[in-house]
Amino acid sequence: MNLLFVCSENRLRSPTGEEVFSQYEGINAIGAGTNADAETVVSGDLVEWADVIFVMEKTHRNKVSKKFKELLHGKKLVCLDIPDNYDRMDPELIRLLQNRVAKHVSLR
Repeated sequence: MNLLFVCSENRLRSPTGEEVFSQYEGINAIGAGTNADAETVVSGDLVEWADVIFVMEKTHRNKVSKKFKELLHGKKLVCLDIPDNYDRMDPELIRLLQNRVAKHVSLR
């Protein structure tokens, strides 16, 4: 299963999602950002690749929905409601990600 994690700059939250969930068997994870200066900018190729797209905030959901509307048909787009208050790999951020993602994806 391919999971795409999206935040603004792909520096803290989405890279944490990528790192944490890449460790699960059968899961490929990539982080991306909505801003033009993001480490990895979310693209149509990434949206097409993903089985589930997890965005951190409603603003990210709105940007992804607007920019990639045609590519989202049949895709699950989930807002995790995780604010930008965490450092990369913060234990609290990891716990939030694991708890919220597990509601939408079967983790082995």
